[in-house]
Order: sequence, then C-alpha cells, then structure tokens
Amino acid sequence: MKYKNIREEELKNKVGADWFATFDTTEILGNIDFTVFPKQYDLNGRTPLLWAEAKTGNFDIPTMFVQLILTIGKARTFDKTMPPAFLGAFDFKKIAFVPYINISDIFYMNDFNWNVTPSNHETKEFLLIKERIESILNKNTYVYDYEKDEKELQTFIKNNVAKATTTSKLKIDKNNFIPIYLRWLEVVKPIIDVNWDDLKQANIMDSDFYLADLFVDDKDTQALEDDSSIRDNLFVVFQNQGYKIAKENIKQMFDATINLKNKEAYLQFWKRYKRPPLKEFQDYIIERRDLLVPQDIRERKGAFFTPRKWVELSQKYLTDYLGQNWQDDYYIWDCAAGTGNLLAGLTNKYHIYASTLDQADISVMHERIDGGANLLKNNVFQFDFLNDDFSKLPQSLQDIINDEEKRKKLVVYINPPYAEAGNKHTISGTGEHKENTTNNNITHTKYKKVIGKASNELFTQFLARIYAEIPNSKIGIFCKLKNLQSPNFKDFRRFFQTKLEKTFIVPADTFDNVKGIFPIGFFIYNLEIRDIFSEVESDIFNKKGEYIGIKKLYSPDNSRGFINNWIKKYKRTNEVSEIIGQIGVARNDMQNKSLCYIAITAGRGLNISRNTIFFDSIFLTVQSSINASWLNDRDPFFYPNDNWQTDIEFQNNCLTYSLFDGQNRITSKDGTNHWIPFTEYEVNAQDKFASNFMTDFMKGKIASPSPSEGGEQPTLFQQTAPTPPSGAGGLVFSEEAQAVFNAGRALWTYYHTHPSTSSGYGGTSSGYATSSGYGGESKPYNVNASLYDIREYFQGRNEKGRMNSKSDDATYMELIGNLRAQLAILADAIKPKVYAYGFLKE
Repeated sequence: MKYKNIREEELKNKVGADWFATFDTTEILGNIDFTVFPKQYDLNGRTPLLWAEAKTGNFDIPTMFVQLILTIGKARTFDKTMPPAFLGAFDFKKIAFVPYINISDIFYMNDFNWNVTPSNHETKEFLLIKERIESILNKNTYVYDYEKDEKELQTFIKNNVAKATTTSKLKIDKNNFIPIYLRWLEVVKPIIDVNWDDLKQANIMDSDFYLADLFVDDKDTQALEDDSSIRDNLFVVFQNQGYKIAKENIKQMFDATINLKNKEAYLQFWKRYKRPPLKEFQDYIIERRDLLVPQDIRERKGAFFTPRKWVELSQKYLTDYLGQNWQDDYYIWDCAAGTGNLLAGLTNKYHIYASTLDQADISVMHERIDGGANLLKNNVFQFDFLNDDFSKLPQSLQDIINDEEKRKKLVVYINPPYAEAGNKHTISGTGEHKENTTNNNITHTKYKKVIGKASNELFTQFLARIYAEIPNSKIGIFCKLKNLQSPNFKDFRRFFQTKLEKTFIVPADTFDNVKGIFPIGFFIYNLEIRDIFSEVESDIFNKKGEYIGIKKLYSPDNSRGFINNWIKKYKRTNEVSEIIGQIGVARNDMQNKSLCYIAITAGRGLNISRNTIFFDSIFLTVQSSINASWLNDRDPFFYPNDNWQTDIEFQNNCLTYSLFDGQNRITSKDGTNHWIPFTEYEVNAQDKFASNFMTDFMKGKIASPSPSEGGEQPTLFQQTAPTPPSGAGGLVFSEEAQAVFNAGRALWTYYHTHPSTSSGYGGTSSGYATSSGYGGESKPYNVNASLYDIREYFQGRNEKGRMNSKSDDATYMELIGNLRAQLAILADAIKPKVYAYGFLKE
C-alpha cells in the first residue's frame, strides 16, 4: 500500500506533497486535520479549497466524514471562515471528496448536541450524523485509490479542486445583513459608475443598490420574480451585469443602465455570500431598509476605536450564544459607547442604550441620529459609569436594572478603555505609577479591597461594578486577558465568579491607537451562573479576520505556582568565591521574559553557583527559547511538574542554550568570566583564561553537591558520560547541542586569531590587550572574552551606546549566523518539553 505503516503527521505531509504540491497545505485551521488553500491571495483573502479528515488505518468513508463533520460543527468553523468547495477524507489507501454544499445543511440541524468528542464513534450523535449522510455520500462522493486511480485523481484535483470557485457561501440573515452592507460600502459602492448626488435628489440611496444586489440569485440575475411583495419594494434592480432604476415615478429620468467600473471586484465581493437572503428573513430586510444608513463614525482622540470586522464578529458570537432573535429578546447597553461604533449593525433601536463620559461624544451620536443612525436620542445620554449613581439613568433603563427578570435580559456590551496605572518602567522599578488614570473614581474606591491590584485597570472596574450592581445580566466585553491569566488578578477572580460562555481573541494592534503586540479578547459572561474560572478554549482570528484555530487560556490559580516560585526554592550561596554570576528574576510571563538574563550582576538577581547552574539554565532557556508573538504575549510560565528531573538530555540542552543565547550577558568587564565553554587549546587562545569553571564543570571535574547543598536536586548532578564537547568524561550532549558547541567554537577561534600586543591575563588583571581588530580600527582584545564581549568587539556600538545589529566583518557575520541557526535548531528540540513539563501550557 502506498502510505502503509506511517504516522498521521507523515501521512498528511506525504499526501500534501504528492497530490497538492501546487497548493498551500500548511495552514492549521482549528482541529481540522488537513486543509488545502491556493497559494495566492485575492481581494477577499484566500478561499479554502478542501478540509479533510486523515486516518492512518483503513477506515470506511462515512466514518471518516462523520468525524470531520462533528469536528467542524463543534467549532462552528463554517461560521468563522469561508467554507471550502470540498470536504475530504483519506487514509493510507484512498482519498474521497464530497462537495461541501451537498452536506452543508446538516450544520443547521435544530436541537443537535455538537459538544461531543468527534473521535468517539459510539455516541448517538455520531450514529445520527452517519445515518443522515450515508445516502448523500453514496450519490455525491468521489473516491480514488492512490495507486489504481492515480491519473483519475490527478485529473479530479486539476479540474475540480484547483478550479473550485463556487464554495458554500455565507448565508445572509437578519443579524448580518447590516455588517455586510458596511463592507459593501467600502468595496462595491465605489465601483458603481453613477453620480450619487443626482440620485440622492431623487431619493435613491446607496442602500437601494445594495438591496438590488442582495436579491439576486447565484447567476447574478434578479431573483424573486414571483414574489411581488418584495419585487415591488425594490427601487433598483440588477440586470445584465448592471443596475436599472425601478422606482415608478423616476425611472424615466434614469433610463440608461448603470454599469460597474470593475466587474471582477464585484464578483470577488459577492462570491463570499449566498444570495438571496434566507427566505424567513427577506421580508424583515425589506421592512428594515431604514437601518441601512452609512455609519459616519468619528474617532475621538485617544479612544480605542473598535474595528468594524471585530464589531461584526462580536455580534455574530452574541447571536450564536443568545439566539437568532436576541436583539428583540434582549436589551443592550453600551456604557462606554464613545461615538457608538460598537452599536453599528444592531437593528432594534428601542432596545439599545448608549452612554459615555464625554458630552462631545453624545453630540456626535445625536448628529448621527439626525442623519438616520439607528438609535433613539432619549436612549443616548451622558453618564459616568465609574462615578455616577444609577438614579441618573433614563427611567426605562432603571426599570430594567431594578426588575430581576428583565435584568436577566440585559446585555452590557462594551469596549471600555484599557488605561492602567502601571507601565514597563514600574515593572522594572524605574518609574512611577500614573496618577489619576484609574484610581480617582468611586468604583475604584468601592471595590479596590476586594479586587486587589486589578483595581489599577479601568476594564476590571467596569466588570466589578456590573457584576456587583447589575447581577444576573449578561456581559459582552472587549478587553485584555489579565482578568483570566495575570497572577496579580487572583483577588479579582475570587470576586468575579461567573460563567465565561464564549470568547475569541485577536491581535491588539488591529485596534486604533493600540501599539502593543498582545491579544485582545471578546468575552461573553452569563452572570446568572456562578463559576470560578479555570480554563477556556478561545477561538483565534488573525489580522485579516481569518479564523486560525483554538487557544486554551488558563487561570494560574489552580497550578502549583509560577516559575519564579520554582526557581526561588533552590538554596543559594552568598560565598563570593562560589558565585559565578546572577540570574534576573522579575515577572512570570512571556511579556516580561526579557527581564530574565544571566550577568555578573543582574537586576533582582539570584546568585548562581555550581549548585544551581542547571536550574538557572533551565529557568532562562524555557523562557528565552520560545519566541514571543501577539498570541502568547500574556501567557504565564508555571511551576513545572517533576518529569524534567529525570530528563538528562533536556537538562544538558538547556545548559547549552544558556551558554550561547543572547540573554547570557556575561561580560568580563564586570568581573571574572566563568562562562567560557571551551578550553584555551580548543580555540587557540593567546593566553590562559582567568577561569576554566565551565569546561571543568562539564567534564565532571567539579565535585557534585549533595542534595542538602543544592536544595531539591537529588538526580541532577549525577551525570556521567564519555563524550562531552571537549572529549573527556562528563556530561552527554545531544547532536543538536554538539552542533551549537561546534558553531560556537568556530566563532571563539576566529576571535582569538586577532593579534594582541599585551600579555593578556598574565599581564593585566582584566585580560585586555590592544588589538588592531578589523578595518584598521584599534579595538581591545580580551583573552577572557564572553560571547557578549565578542559580539561587541565585532559589531561595535552606535552614538547612543547601543550595540549595532551587524558587523562589516563578513567572516564574523557568517560565523555568528551559523551559531544562531544551530541555536534555533536546539530551541526546536527544547520547545516540546517546555510544554510537556508544564512550564508553559498549550
């Protein structure tokens, strides 16, 4: 058999390489095993071509498809990104395809429990889906044997998958027709070749063209010819790739067809959506055409303006949770409304309240209402949520808050300010907390004792007041993840005991005026349910608004503690003769990992000695080897489980990494360098080193401490092996680690070829001597140079005293590049164990 006896990951890689080489099969989409995308982006991004289930055994086709359907349905992937043209299933022998449109209706079954494990083939849900789709699969599935049907499979992929332009489109309903209109304004309206001022005088609006677009079929011809109630209410119709005015009293004034300037852009836009709208919402959309008013949102300086794509997505999540008719069944209050952009797209103005601190913003919203915005002036009012008493609210809103049953139907829907009292300088001890940012209001004073340090954040003050004073309501909030993950928010989590129902996270820098590289989440809370947060699976969307998977968010309160608790438990020496440096210990999260470094003297440092060097190397490596991104920026590092204690390779890999990583800032300018990982002979040094501690330690020449000397370390130093990097008995190093040593040795050797005019260590206490360096410049040669010193020697510093990022010495750049490449490979070997041993959580 073509792919027999291989693991699933290898099977997916081989199928991708053998059959889909001209496509991108690398994108991970939630828990879907295998995806196929075109390599090129178009106006709307990339349209997925195939989602598939992969199995290494010999499975029957319906079983594989059922598992895929349950995976998609559980995550509602089809709502978060454009569905593909085909679903697929393959094992080691065969591959099958079915057009997505043939089975898409199954995702809209009423009263079906999608929260089952897709891989459990015995559940009643699995068997129900299997029964429902077997007849569909029999009629619509294309099945190919890799070996017997090789040519046919290639032809199918070429003629169907590669040319799949008709995917299952997003269905238009009462909740998304306004957000689609707002997108239409940006993409389609500018390419309609018409004088809008002339049309406006005849009371023809851009929304009439949008409705004409909505009510066509998949062939771009006007639909609903037999439905006079809708047809008669269209003032513009779409015909023959253009628009015609249909309003009786003025159509003679605009007899000519109104054309499109860019038909391709038009087609690309509408390929995303299934037209006409769903039957049950067609009358509603026509009746509520008054909602289709351009939202001229003004951004107030300093405000955190919510991007339209996230507004639309948050309302989609509220619809999924509260139901299709939630805007009629619930009241909505944005108590941090600014100029109201979070409310764009909502339909029932009689159920919407908007308040904000600044009267100027109220004036903007009232102007928008005069221009047709879907709000009531009486429901838009000035109110300082963190200071004012609820008696200042409109009476109708007071009635909702004071009525226990109505209060359950109130959704507080907000994107509050993200201001806080602290910053990076207060973290490092070099700055002061910002005054009057978050601590000069009544809510802060009232709740600071119960929510602790969380009271320094405005968004948690909003949450605290809503939780305590509007009980049993619902909350939909955009905010940072500190309330879930930060160790400083433990008191807040004890106070805020309510159920987190749904969430998604997005990059913070997609919000106007937010510059940080971190995640912002949208969270839906149900205050009727008491719950202490422990963990949640959150959907992830990238900057383009594309769904890219799931991330688990954890509370640190249920763990053994943080990585700082772990590293501080080990016994430290204060004997100057035993100290070889210090390690910086500040915060416990990815955001602040740069504060963890090794130096002769480190800020908030712990002394490093032979007793603790392995622990300290692990402490640095698990933080430095994981690249920071917007997605993990707020992830905490935890107290690990005990499995690392018996993993000698992991321990030695971490020691290696810490010797050559940029966070090792040891410099002989500050004192004796005990961290040179080679002997003088290995690198042809021009004099004797001041210290051979590190090579002696790796060779086993330095006596191992007893457990009582080193704290809780019973197994760590009892290593013996024949092949350390220097070739004598001592520590055993992995192939990846040895490659790092080899690259480092080449760099050190090159450095030591530079001539010295001094006797080095024997002649000066510092080990420095004058050298010509390179390029004719006079540079100090130092026989005891650390990696940091070598980098400074070749790269130099700029006028501000910062080390330059590169050197004019081509040989050095090649050597340091190779060292960094080998270190990256070593990091890849370390990373899985960082998660396996619980330092980070997946």
